[in-house]
Amino acid sequence: MAQRPIREFEGKRVMHDDWSRHFGQFQYSFEAASVASGDELRTLATDGDHDWLNQSPLVVKPDMIFGKRGLNDLVLYKINDPGDVKLDDAVRWIDDQRARTTTLLGGQSGILSRFIVEPFVAHDSAAEYYLAAVMGDGADILSMSAQGGVTIEDDWDQVRQIEIPVFVRDDELADMITVAVPDGIPDRDRFALFATDFYRFFRDQHFSYLEINPFYLHGEQVYLLDLVAKVDDTAGFLMDKHWGPLYYPTPFGMKAPGPEEKQIKAMDEKSGASLKLTILNPQGRVWTLVAGGGASVVYADTIADPIGVEELANYGEYSGNPSKQETRIYTETLLDLMTRSPDPQGREKLLIIGGAIANFTDVARTFTGIIQAFRKYHEKMKAVGVRIYVRRGGPNYEVGLRNIQKAGNELGLPIEVHGPETHMTDIVRMALNAT
Repeated sequence: MAQRPIREFEGKRVMHDDWSRHFGQFQYSFEAASVASGDELRTLATDGDHDWLNQSPLVVKPDMIFGKRGLNDLVLYKINDPGDVKLDDAVRWIDDQRARTTTLLGGQSGILSRFIVEPFVAHDSAAEYYLAAVMGDGADILSMSAQGGVTIEDDWDQVRQIEIPVFVRDDELADMITVAVPDGIPDRDRFALFATDFYRFFRDQHFSYLEINPFYLHGEQVYLLDLVAKVDDTAGFLMDKHWGPLYYPTPFGMKAPGPEEKQIKAMDEKSGASLKLTILNPQGRVWTLVAGGGASVVYADTIADPIGVEELANYGEYSGNPSKQETRIYTETLLDLMTRSPDPQGREKLLIIGGAIANFTDVARTFTGIIQAFRKYHEKMKAVGVRIYVRRGGPNYEVGLRNIQKAGNELGLPIEVHGPETHMTDIVRMALNAT
């Protein structure tokens, strides 16, 4: 199974093209433009299909396979006040972005070359919701929240999750979702109906991951304010007429991948989990083994801020409940790179194993894979001087932390282990201040 990310524009187009078959009671007005330049946007505004570009306030975002665009200050929705962006403003902003190098909080750097432009939707942020579906080994997982937006990870305790068996009947599916609708949603029945339609679309269209965060539900009208999607492209021969032509872009800031990055990418494409690895500086002192895409951004920023991004060796994540074997291979790949040479200045290297509080990833199982990698590489780790700092929470985290502490002690590896009582980024400060 090859899982490939697609642009936000393509995900919304696919949803719109098959909307009536899956979302009969709801309406979605797909007004969006995918452009590479301000000139292209201005040209589109002259054809009859894009009159809204001249008539509506606009929102502009890069559409280049990276998240946290708001946190990176890469969403144009206001000049002075929200909803005052006009066509000329959008054209200038796009061209300004194209004319300079952009560096994200996660360390990726490059030129922005593709943008999505949509009408601005005035709405109450309190009515922003969250829906996501991810393919699992024996069941899919549907996540729902009454609090959507960029703070979703901070408010994860408000997210309701249900496991949906592969062969669930439609009547059972509707009942499962209705019962699990989060508190704080005024019209629970309407939300449940849309969430059920959303999951059926996800399943029938062979998505491996689909997230709308946030979306705004106003009566029967749905506004998809942001979307992230990965498709199972091995089903392309089945879905050609439903998907239409899809382009799978290289993630922003990616250089030509090395063999290790290619290995992890190949493993990611065959997995229901998310496994990402980008080598920023193979001579870097600080290496990260982070669970979760959002957490990886936070850790990268927390490391780079005090010591500089050049000290950060890698960027990546393991998440989505990877198997023990997947986690072991991922960790072995990282440790192999980390232990090829000592720090040029003779300092200890730092391995930070972190993440937010997991929601469905089994911490003990993934830590078993990490420990197996430690047993293979512990002599090389000691030879180059590796100090390990761990912070994790989630299902079976007590067992996982206990096991990794014990393994580190047995193998003679300097290790410091913390649970969710320690703030997620405090582990970075502990590591940097200790050396």
